[in-house]
Amino acid sequence: MVLYTYNKIKEFVFGKGIGGERVRYLIVGGLTTLVNFGLFTLLHEIMGVDSTVSNLISIPVSILFAYCANKLAVFRQRSESFKDLSVEFCKFVGSRLFTMAIDIGIVFLFDNVLYWNATVGKAFSQVFVIILNYIISKALVFRTKK
Repeated sequence: MVLYTYNKIKEFVFGKGIGGERVRYLIVGGLTTLVNFGLFTLLHEIMGVDSTVSNLISIPVSILFAYCANKLAVFRQRSESFKDLSVEFCKFVGSRLFTMAIDIGIVFLFDNVLYWNATVGKAFSQVFVIILNYIISKALVFRTKK
């Protein structure tokens, strides 16, 4: 029974089905958030860099990490040509720049308009950004070719 349950959990997480993909996305999304949030916190809270500048550094680093991790681990996509890879990368970066604007806007609102803690604003924005990034990645960037 224990082995059966283990195998079912393993299939759910690492299998090719949509359940496994979502679980892998949550894991990669969590790691991407750690990269983004960790670098932001290091720059803003520890080094005293402006919150917007910290965001403008931490987000591109996390976008590069997210592209590699999502392509290889989550959606398991292989590009047939350099052109396909370039188009896919541009779609990914474009979509992440869109969600970056949302992220920066929320942090700016918390820090410079409401005068609340920028790090709390960053944490708050990540909920929306993670969900929106999955939807865009699934629907636009890493679509299964028919």
